[in-house]
Amino acid sequence: MHSRFFAVYLVAAAASLFLTSDTGFADEFSAHVPIECEGDYRHHLQGVATDGEGAIFWSFTTTIVRTDAKGQVEVSVEAENHQGDLCHHDGKVYVAVNLGRFNDPEGNADSWIYVYDPKTLKLLEKHAVPEVFHGAGGMDVRDGHFFVVGGLPDGVKENYVYEYDEQFRFVKKHVVASGWTRLGIQTAAWHDDAWWFGCYGSPAILLKTDADFQLLGRHEFNASLGIVGIAPGKLLVAEGPRTPEGRHRGVLRLARPDEAAGLERVAE
Repeated sequence: MHSRFFAVYLVAAAASLFLTSDTGFADEFSAHVPIECEGDYRHHLQGVATDGEGAIFWSFTTTIVRTDAKGQVEVSVEAENHQGDLCHHDGKVYVAVNLGRFNDPEGNADSWIYVYDPKTLKLLEKHAVPEVFHGAGGMDVRDGHFFVVGGLPDGVKENYVYEYDEQFRFVKKHVVASGWTRLGIQTAAWHDDAWWFGCYGSPAILLKTDADFQLLGRHEFNASLGIVGIAPGKLLVAEGPRTPEGRHRGVLRLARPDEAAGLERVAE
């Protein structure tokens, strides 16, 4: 076989394998929804992530948990308060952490990114991100750059997204013309060529923006405890029920984009 055509064949085969694997991964999750994280925890769920191979990572504020696609715990570790939303990138788990005050107009936060080994959840690195002025609370990755969201004082009419390169060198502060959302943005996911941001509130608010953080929609939908894309047109959205004793659990349900509602839950 001519070398040029052989190279093309290899690229096509690799792409086919990737698509097949991705579809199987999404189908595995879909087969198990609702996915209930085994156990209950002292503090509430802050975010979820996947590794694209069947593992789910859950942040329960002071406990980081890895489960399989059925929600069965494989490993968990205790962590400093407050571990927020998290993401998986290039073989590591990244968590947005604030050790100071959230939502303080004077910026008395203490914002970090903690980096964990995805197999053992051993803490590998810590990166200060002081630019996240009101407290780092959530993050995701796009094109090798990390985007961090977090707290917001009452009455501020816009939200902020802080961009970093892979070495956590600060790149840019992005403004989202969202209007005020309670305590800022809690969760972030880049999926289907759009940003999805979960916010607290009564009702809770979902923000959708394009790649440049231009607002595409503001919807009454609760993704404030976790949101992660698993395949085109498929996302997992978290819920955080409590036990009778007041401890916290984590549940993932399937959702899909909806032009009018932002997201809609898929019947299980």
